[in-house]
Amino acid sequence: VLLTMRANSFAEFSLSPTFRRQWPSVYEALQDGRPDRAALLRLYLDQMAWGERPILVGDHTAWPRLEAYTLRDRTIEHQPTPVPGAKPITVGQGYSTLAWVPESRGSWALPLLHERIASESSPIQMMVAQLRQVCPRLDGRGLVLLDAEYGCAPFVQASADIPCDKLMRLRSNLCLRTPPPPYPGLGRPAKHGRKFKFRDARTWGTPTAPLDLDDPDLGHILVRLWANLHFLKAPDQPLWVMRIERPRARGTRRDPRALWLAWCGEP
Repeated sequence: VLLTMRANSFAEFSLSPTFRRQWPSVYEALQDGRPDRAALLRLYLDQMAWGERPILVGDHTAWPRLEAYTLRDRTIEHQPTPVPGAKPITVGQGYSTLAWVPESRGSWALPLLHERIASESSPIQMMVAQLRQVCPRLDGRGLVLLDAEYGCAPFVQASADIPCDKLMRLRSNLCLRTPPPPYPGLGRPAKHGRKFKFRDARTWGTPTAPLDLDDPDLGHILVRLWANLHFLKAPDQPLWVMRIERPRARGTRRDPRALWLAWCGEP
């Protein structure tokens, strides 16, 4: 693999001068190889720096296989496209990755689990299963960073009993609920309070903790925090919701002026 930098197909690895077998043995090695996933996970966890709070990142990515008509279990996957008006989808296979981030700056990460998402499963179910494998084995309570795909009630409910804290990006069109009002003494107790619409500032109310600061890299930042919000279908899972705004930023789709985040875990 190191000597064949531009292989157009898997069989071209057999053309390397260090490969001393015939080309069919390349496929035999792939078919017969069965790595011990549990042993690999233990090996990866041994590389982590104990004593520091472990920071994990999880995401779902697509592997487009548009012309692989005989590939088993192809599915419709989300794939961003730069073409205006085009549907952001592709045909292929989805993969769920849970990685450890060892440094605050930089792009290096150690993938702990990288598994294909079968058609009978979902990215949320796979991520919850991966967190159940990794988080109990960590040295300390892990912090998991997740994209907006996981900022929803099904994921919050399914991962509630996993020993970790979750910081999730939220879509800007969500509507959460505040805590219910005091019980009036008649009828069924309410589970939800008033609506908290991200796109309607009139429903936000007074933030729990406003913060105004100047960051050397991002410039002027406004941070507002609201406590004890929840999804409509997850009333027993309270969230701390943050709105991080850069008033002087131009703002684009990939670099928005305002960012909504949710903290789910220990205060």
